[in-house]
Amino acid sequence: MSTFTTTDGTTIFYKDWGSGRPVVFSHAWPLNADVWDNQLRLLAEHGYRAIAHDRRGHGRSDQPWQGNDMDTCADDLAQLVEHLGLADAVLVGHSIGASEVVRYLGRYGTGRVARAVLLGAAPSLTLRTDADPDGPDREALDGLRRELGTDRSQLYRDLSEEFYGTDDVEATVSQGLRDAFWLMGMAVGGKAAYDFVEQFWETDFTEDLRRIGIPVLVAHGDADHFVPVGAAHRAVRLLPNAALKVYPGAPHGLSGAFEEEFNADLLDFVKQ
Repeated sequence: MSTFTTTDGTTIFYKDWGSGRPVVFSHAWPLNADVWDNQLRLLAEHGYRAIAHDRRGHGRSDQPWQGNDMDTCADDLAQLVEHLGLADAVLVGHSIGASEVVRYLGRYGTGRVARAVLLGAAPSLTLRTDADPDGPDREALDGLRRELGTDRSQLYRDLSEEFYGTDDVEATVSQGLRDAFWLMGMAVGGKAAYDFVEQFWETDFTEDLRRIGIPVLVAHGDADHFVPVGAAHRAVRLLPNAALKVYPGAPHGLSGAFEEEFNADLLDFVKQ
């Protein structure tokens, strides 16, 4: 396996396929780099170097007690970029992976990065307030954390339905895809799974977004139950150089025709 060791001694697994301009993918919670395999293969077949890592605590990476926060994840991503000597890269993040990309760009700048894609992102969406009624409420997050501590296996089975939108008549999702979600979720360490719930919903990335001057594609399904599409509109208003693509009827996790449309948009954006 391809791995590198961070400055705090954590071993991070990554995939590195193809050659050409680097495109680096950051995955959603509670998944790992495998969820990007379709995009990795697509990009590599079109002459790009496609890279994806397992976030600390996830998949084949180490499961340390410490460092399950967005600053450290941004540091891990920066060290991966440095380790591979990447330049003129495109960063692609989904869900909390998009938050990781935003925090990396806010923290380290754009010296090695030319473009970014944020899919199903919530970087400016935090806990529900009167000013931000679309965010999750504290009770819902506390309930999610309780389930992680009691029956995380069933929780991941339940979440796979909402993630891929199988309650939506427009979404056709196989049992195999839902099983893959469950399998990746079960590979997450309990501490990381718990910590990143808070990090995703209770970290404000507003100032990071304002500092990102490179072109950014913000892609979002308007049937996303995890992150309402309003989060995408807010992100676009904060980003200095952003384009918004909304997929009608698409849930948080893309599959089938939704995934095919996103793949075409991704290829087009990377070529620019």
